[in-house]
Amino acid sequence: MRTESGTSIVPANRVAWTPAGFTHQHRAHSDTEMRIVFLPASLARLVPDRPAVFLVSGLAREILLTLTGPRSHDRAASARLRRVLVDELHEANEQPLQLPEPRDDRLRAVARILHEQPADNSSLAELGRAVGAGARTLSRLFRDELGMTFYEWRTQVRIHHALVLLADGHDTTRVAHACGWANPSGFIEAFASIIGTTPGRYRAGRVGEVRRR
Repeated sequence: MRTESGTSIVPANRVAWTPAGFTHQHRAHSDTEMRIVFLPASLARLVPDRPAVFLVSGLAREILLTLTGPRSHDRAASARLRRVLVDELHEANEQPLQLPEPRDDRLRAVARILHEQPADNSSLAELGRAVGAGARTLSRLFRDELGMTFYEWRTQVRIHHALVLLADGHDTTRVAHACGWANPSGFIEAFASIIGTTPGRYRAGRVGEVRRR
């Protein structure tokens, strides 16, 4: 999901919240079920006033499936379920898998290289020479503009690409090498620390989204 804040991946164990007025785009990879629930303004004010991604609880997931499933509900029952859903989101931890969009032209050039070649293991100094900027300058820009180090950002890029490849059915070893890890164990550790599960257990599944009316 892309908004003005950047690009977020929303795997099956996350739920995305998009307030009214935010332009956004979706792109699905492999077979995907997207469940969308709209919230009235009275409930929307209880969750963040900006796009957010939450770790979805089992209860919240079942509510999303129930509200968007084939079984019909009367308005009162649906309203009660939405209130419980908002309570769950209010208590949930935000766990975005987000790549903030760089604004500086030099960072944009680095980003293009790594998006096109996520397995590129060039150092920041080597990338700097390719885009005409020093490593110190780029390091400062990553921290000031994107709020993370270059290596943290590159790991996020690689995990984003890994999620797409896994959704397309590629095995862990192939994905690890395609995304720049020399061995699968390092990839599994990095993946689990960010996604919360191992690549082997990860499966392309339902993506939940909540929107304000």
